[in-house]
Amino acid sequence: MAPIPKNIIVTGAGGFIGPLLAARLLNDPGYRLILTDLVDPVVPTGLKYPQNVTTMKGDICDPAFVSSLLEAARPLSAIFIFHGIMSAGSEANWDLSLRVNVNSVRDLLVALRDTYPGVRVIYSSSQAVYGQPLPEGMVTDAVTPTPEGTYGAHKLLTEAFINDMHRRGFIDAFCLRFPTVSVRPGRPTSAASSFLSGMIREPMKGEECVVPLCDRAFRSFLTSPDCLQENLIRVLNMDSAKLPKHIRHINIPGISVSIQELMDALAKYGSEDKLKYLKEETNPDLERILRSWAPEIDTTTPLKLGLIKDESAEALVKQYIDSLKA
Repeated sequence: MAPIPKNIIVTGAGGFIGPLLAARLLNDPGYRLILTDLVDPVVPTGLKYPQNVTTMKGDICDPAFVSSLLEAARPLSAIFIFHGIMSAGSEANWDLSLRVNVNSVRDLLVALRDTYPGVRVIYSSSQAVYGQPLPEGMVTDAVTPTPEGTYGAHKLLTEAFINDMHRRGFIDAFCLRFPTVSVRPGRPTSAASSFLSGMIREPMKGEECVVPLCDRAFRSFLTSPDCLQENLIRVLNMDSAKLPKHIRHINIPGISVSIQELMDALAKYGSEDKLKYLKEETNPDLERILRSWAPEIDTTTPLKLGLIKDESAEALVKQYIDSLKA
């Protein structure tokens, strides 16, 4: 007799990371997914077990919808909390960010405590929790988060709430501080870092991408979709005791990459003529957000926990361009 699949909820499944995770889990008969978002959740194609997915469109800020979502997942094994307002969107609308990035997550967590005490929770935080003053070199585990934007501040608020809920045994949680994911397929987002995918993705379609600062030495901390997908699976199955009860964050490993390195990789794997689609034009609001983030983060701890990272900027770009040929 085949084992009963484990029920897993993925919120924010109309975005990019939810379907990325679903594509992996739905090729394993051991999982049943409930994908939810305010828009129609994206169900990947080419799945081995498409019968193991259910989609629920609704407002995660609505308690009645949350109740129906949790009931549909009975018995729940784990939840990935991916929904939220992105960095530039949060900065533009503080109240919306508070409602979605803080209040809806808090209310969902309390509902989980009441319905499925001790359930595995994997929360998508961000390395935007770090801000100035940053140390020379890389950010280490000893650096105190000092977010300079609404997005990072609201992520850090939620991390503290999750830490306490885990410590008290209400949930079994990990907070994953994501690097910028590049190269993302699809459309641009409201993230300040969206151009870090766009400057590869759009030229490969023959479309223009605006780079919002005129500094090719500017560095960002990036991870590829493939590495992020693998790391999400590893955290899903990670021993909870690997982290202290009151400190539940993990800096997802990435690599420090400059704009020039991305341009060089685009020219190498796309072609030199693709560079003509890049327009460098300073956007002071976006540049302020971007320069508040850490350009490099120490990966010693997450690698010891068994996570992985990419090899180079060239590997990131080649992975995406090769996917276009597949």
